[in-house]
Amino acid sequence: MIEVSGISVFAGGKRLLDRAEIAVRPGRVTALIGPNGAGKSTLISVLAGERRPAEGEVLLDGAPLTSMPPLLLARRRAVLLQDSSLDFAFTAEEVIELGRLPFSGTPAQLFDAEAIGEAARLAGVAPFLSRSYRTLSGGEKQRVQFARALAQIWRPDGRHERKSRYLILDEPTSALDLRHQRLVLDVARRLADEGVGVLAAIHDLNLASAYADDVVLLKNGRVVASGEADDVFTAQALGACFDVEVEVLARANGQRAILV
Repeated sequence: MIEVSGISVFAGGKRLLDRAEIAVRPGRVTALIGPNGAGKSTLISVLAGERRPAEGEVLLDGAPLTSMPPLLLARRRAVLLQDSSLDFAFTAEEVIELGRLPFSGTPAQLFDAEAIGEAARLAGVAPFLSRSYRTLSGGEKQRVQFARALAQIWRPDGRHERKSRYLILDEPTSALDLRHQRLVLDVARRLADEGVGVLAAIHDLNLASAYADDVVLLKNGRVVASGEADDVFTAQALGACFDVEVEVLARANGQRAILV
């Protein structure tokens, strides 16, 4: 389990995160929800190791994240950030291949081609693997980067590890059409069902509601609610988080419909 314990982050005299506490559990999809500027990307940057908190710590299976060698950490945790620009003329396949770098020189390297192919298939990018990454649309680039993260945590069928794996996604559906939004979150759901711990910052409340097991509501850098989806996706909690009137209805199929 990834545990965020009392994390605070400051920048320009402003507190971006205020003693935040969350947990990302193996086998579950945790949705990170909140208005613009709530601190979602800041929190993910801490989990990605890009930013060190001023207070608190992040634990991975009980060990401080800062104590883990980056290479070993990269073999267990993949991160998809909102902005994943590249300045090199890589093909889409070469970008996905970057996700296998942590396994270079290990027995797992023997599975690189299989991992890349399966990640490309799951992300729906196999038809344009040979194209230059620079020529792709915004949505295509996002799916290639998603495939890169998938390749990083991919394991051969039937091979189970005692150590948990994690997938951290920052707005993974922001540039995608409706079909590909579902595709990405279907894959995240499948990975969670296989034991991967998934944390996804999701802007669309109805998408988050359809896929999340657990939910964290962030507002002004503070966790204002967290827990199982049924307990957090309420009109009262969502309305207080977003400062708007929210109505939560039950569809005929039992799923929630969140109206703003």
